[in-house]
Amino acid sequence: MDKRQLGRSSLQVAPLAFGGNVFGWTVDEKTAFRLLDGFVASGYNLIDTADSYSRWAPGNKGGESETIIGNWMKQRRNRNRVLVATKVGSDMGQGKRDISKKYILGAAENSLRRLQTDYIDLYQTHWDVEAVQVEETLEAYAQLVKEGKVKWIGASNISVERLKASLEASDKSGYPRYQSLQPEYNLYDREKFEKYYEKNCLEENLGVVCYYSLASGFLTGKYRSETGLNNSARGNGIKKYLNERGFRILAALDKVAEQYATTPASVAIAWLQSRQSVTAPIASATSITQLDSLLKAAEIKLDDEAISVLNEASK
Repeated sequence: MDKRQLGRSSLQVAPLAFGGNVFGWTVDEKTAFRLLDGFVASGYNLIDTADSYSRWAPGNKGGESETIIGNWMKQRRNRNRVLVATKVGSDMGQGKRDISKKYILGAAENSLRRLQTDYIDLYQTHWDVEAVQVEETLEAYAQLVKEGKVKWIGASNISVERLKASLEASDKSGYPRYQSLQPEYNLYDREKFEKYYEKNCLEENLGVVCYYSLASGFLTGKYRSETGLNNSARGNGIKKYLNERGFRILAALDKVAEQYATTPASVAIAWLQSRQSVTAPIASATSITQLDSLLKAAEIKLDDEAISVLNEASK
């Protein structure tokens, strides 16, 4: 499988990242092991998580996803075969988001302990906090990189202005440089990334590892009415897609999926992979069947006509 360079880093990633947000929430440890085994066996290597996954689930306190991934890597003895991307900055019970130097250094130690590893391949600012100077955040990362605990850094949920300020501070003062951006981006949610970020990512050679690649599952085609949404853990997040434009996109996905003898989910991922700016979309799976559908996306090379159909429906 062809790998893609993440930004200017040394990380070579397969064109799909596994979203670990489901671990400890809708996926238990036993199932997570099976999913990760299948993912890696198929040639993929990037696993995305965060310290706050899955704090929102009843009875959880955060760190559940990292713990499961750490247990899996220890049992499989495969740390050198996978790339671990995790994040820092979410509210972990302290009542606020935090990317101060002191907080990041402590949070990194907690993530390393849960992951049962000596280093994090890609450590990402989960949520920007504008009250904190970009230099302070970058100083924390500089220390972690110097100590060998972090290889490369990335950003998520950050304004264009703060992203540019961070890159400028790194270039000026020699701090580690963000190598990736993790934005919300999919066939439905296009405008914000394409209008404000995409050009900058291409010019600055930032790898893009986008989340909500399937729009909370809407782009799988599973949800076409409000019926049954109450039975889904992601039901509330899907209602906003049930409109004329959303149904137009689903119709286009159905058409292209039939043409390629595959699923709407695979086509939605393949569309992202065809974008020049995207390095690896992030997608989650809760079953082997779902995983197989996602993995087939890498085998699909959409032609210009198929891309045009999808672009027109989602414009």
